[in-house]
Amino acid sequence: MSSSKTKAGTSSAKPLLISAGVALAAVTLGLVSWQATAPAEKASAGSAPAAAPRSDTSAALKALARREPGDKLALGRPDAPVVLIEYSDFKCGYCGKFARDTEPELVKKYVDNGTLRIEWRNFPIFGAESEAAARAAWAAGRQDRFAAFHAAAYADGSKEKGFAEPRLLELAREAGVPDIERFKADMAGEEATAALKKDQEEGYRIGVTSTPSFLVGGRPIAGAQPLGAFTAAIEQALAAAKQ
Repeated sequence: MSSSKTKAGTSSAKPLLISAGVALAAVTLGLVSWQATAPAEKASAGSAPAAAPRSDTSAALKALARREPGDKLALGRPDAPVVLIEYSDFKCGYCGKFARDTEPELVKKYVDNGTLRIEWRNFPIFGAESEAAARAAWAAGRQDRFAAFHAAAYADGSKEKGFAEPRLLELAREAGVPDIERFKADMAGEEATAALKKDQEEGYRIGVTSTPSFLVGGRPIAGAQPLGAFTAAIEQALAAAKQ
């Protein structure tokens, strides 16, 4: 299943791809891995990701898991043996498909029993409304309502309503954000800008070019692939963690 592509030639991507040491290795090798795992248009529904990246690259990508106990945009135990990092955009249709069809199954099977931690990275690539939705999600997280906002924003048909400010306020109320005035201030604040920039720079640095893109235990997976592709990657990462 195809993933949604970024606009080619964006001015922000070039300086972010000029890194040193381990970061540069992650870019050059990680980019190949993202492309290798991108599902082809005619690939079968049960196709698995390509072979894992080189061990040094995998270690560098695995180290991107923040495991911060107070991370408002994460789900699951900070010490879970496997971390899935998701780079997504709220205007991305395939991101919504993953959120509705696949993520709930991963939560039930792996997050609830402490095996998996899911860490979200805002990676808006579809213009002003994408960035506004990312800011809103971050602001909802400040009041411990990120998961509810995420569910509301990715509900079937939500994307078609757009993410102008009145719609974002509607989603915040739907998500149960208690202080709407604080939500509005957080959404427009410098901390939101810094948080989004951090996530975007991380994604560009390792070669993310489309949404949704994932790291599962340091292994790249591109696109809203079938559930089996994720469970296979999680099981492999879990086995490696036990060695």
